[in-house]
Amino acid sequence: MVHTFRAGHDQGPVDGLRLARASQAPARHPPRRARAIDTARSIAVTSGKGGVGKTQLSANLAISLARRGQSVLLLDADLGLASLDLALGVHPGHDLLAVVRGQRRLHEIIVEAAEGVHLVPACPGRYDMADLPNDEREQLHAALRELAAEYDCVIIDTGAGIGANTVGFAALGSEILLVTTAEPTSLRDAYAMAKVLHKRAGVDAIRVIANQVSCEAAGLEVYERLSGIACRFLSIELDYLGCVPWDAAVPRAVTQGRPYVVSAPHSKASRALETVVNKLITHGVSSGVVC
Repeated sequence: MVHTFRAGHDQGPVDGLRLARASQAPARHPPRRARAIDTARSIAVTSGKGGVGKTQLSANLAISLARRGQSVLLLDADLGLASLDLALGVHPGHDLLAVVRGQRRLHEIIVEAAEGVHLVPACPGRYDMADLPNDEREQLHAALRELAAEYDCVIIDTGAGIGANTVGFAALGSEILLVTTAEPTSLRDAYAMAKVLHKRAGVDAIRVIANQVSCEAAGLEVYERLSGIACRFLSIELDYLGCVPWDAAVPRAVTQGRPYVVSAPHSKASRALETVVNKLITHGVSSGVVC
C-alpha cells in the first residue's frame, strides 16, 4: 500500500508536534557582523565560482593601490590552491604552512613584489591547509590583524566557494568585493556567496565587480541581474563598483607571471581597473541598490 502525505490532515501526532514547535519558535535574526580587520583598511576579494579572474583582480588591485603611495599587504587566502605568487612572478621561500606549523611567524614569510607590494604566500596543493581547523584559522586571523597595523591597506584574496576558510577570510574584510562574470553559473554562485556571508557572518554590504564582460553595458547588466535576485531574498546592500572587460592582455600577463597593469598599462583591462580603484579610493557609489 502506498501512502501519500497531504499537508494539514495526514500528519501524525509527532508531525503535528513538530509543526506546533516550529510555529512557536522565535524568528531568526542575522548573526552579528564577524570581526573585520580594523587596524588598517581591509578589502576582501572573493567569488562564488572559481575561474572568474578573482586572483588577477587582487594582484592588480594591490599594484594599483601601491602606485598611489599606499603600503599594501596582500594575503593569499586560497590556502590550499595558492596562485598569487605566480600572478606576481615571485618565488617564496616559505609560506603559510610554515606559519601554521609554528616554524615561522607571519612577517617572516613575506615576499616583496612589484611596486613594493608585500605578499603573504599560501601553500599550493595541500588538503590540510584547504581544510584548516577553526582554531588554526583563528590563530591566522589574529596574526593578520596584528600585522595589518603596519600597512595602509590589506587585500585578502580568498578562495572560491562557500567553505569555512573562504567565508572566514572574506569576513575579515571591512569591505568585500564580490567578483562575478556574466555566466549563469557564476551569477548563481555569486548569489550563494552573498547569502552565506550575510547569514553566517552578518555581512550586510557587498561591492560587486563584473569581470570578463564584453562592454560597460554588459557589466551593469550582470550587476542588475545579481542585485535583482538579492533584493528578492536577502536584506543586504549591493553596490556596483564597476567592470573589467575581457582583454587578451590578461591571459598574456598570466602566462608571463606579470600583473597586466605592469605588462600592459594601456590595455582595456588596465584602464578599467584604474577606474575601479579610483572608486575604491573615493568611496564612490555607482548604481548602488539597498535590498
